[in-house]
Amino acid sequence: MRHVIALDVGGTGMKAALAGPRGELLHRARRATGREQGPDAVVAGILDFAAELRAYGTEHFGTPASAAGVAVPGIVDEARGVAAYAANLGWRDVPLRDLLTERLGVPVALGHDVRTGGLAEGRVGAGRGADRFLFVALGTGIAGAIGVDGRVEAGAHGFAGEIGHIVVRPGGTPCPCGQHGCLERFASAAAVSEAWATASGDPDADAADCAKAVDRRDPRALTVWQGAVDALADGLVTALTLLDPRTLIIGGGLAEAGETLFTPLREAIRRRITFQKQPSLVPAALGDSAGCLGAGLLAWDLLLSTDRSEVTT
Repeated sequence: MRHVIALDVGGTGMKAALAGPRGELLHRARRATGREQGPDAVVAGILDFAAELRAYGTEHFGTPASAAGVAVPGIVDEARGVAAYAANLGWRDVPLRDLLTERLGVPVALGHDVRTGGLAEGRVGAGRGADRFLFVALGTGIAGAIGVDGRVEAGAHGFAGEIGHIVVRPGGTPCPCGQHGCLERFASAAAVSEAWATASGDPDADAADCAKAVDRRDPRALTVWQGAVDALADGLVTALTLLDPRTLIIGGGLAEAGETLFTPLREAIRRRITFQKQPSLVPAALGDSAGCLGAGLLAWDLLLSTDRSEVTT
């Protein structure tokens, strides 16, 4: 059976799959990233894991994978196939595409983790059928993916979709990026966790605890939550004004609060828009499978483009 390798590299773990031509996951596997051993060990682990997946496909499906797609965090130069920087993995300027191509002997596509997950959500998940969508992941930070006609826009330098660094509170909390008042300092899961731990007096409290307290109508939680919703709405309306998406997909840890987040967020956006069209606001559908599914799509897209170029030449 013709298949591709799909690999989603995270800060602490790697999720992988062998994906069939219709996106079906034929085999799944997980492994620790091993970042505590240093960046060279992480890269070696990725190469070994990919080789093991190739061997599994050969043994169980009678043929090796036709291509591979890999999603990694941080700054990614997709055109050159270079993992430029990832703070949580400690690497810089790793020519990951070339290393994997040499190890596997097949074409390899390299993508940014959030954009790759957004690609999957747009094509086969919550945004399926939408010609233009914006995927926003509310996790430790906030990042996005801009989808247009079934593809995700990386930008001229690979920075497209960094909605978490829209300044929503000028002069506000310092951000590691060097600015003050960035969206992710107020509306990420990490920011809500920090604010709720302070407000509740419980240093172990997190965003999920805050959401539960909101459901109980705890006034302190309501204040923290509404502050995050208002900041998020300000950032999203800026994005809507620039991009005019048909569908707005919200994922990440904070989105697990469900309608505790989505109901006030829809209302906050509605209050802020004037001439803009309010998009359909929906939760992400693929969960932690999005990265793997997206990596598989990258691989199949690469094969399709390769097949087309061979036909034209």
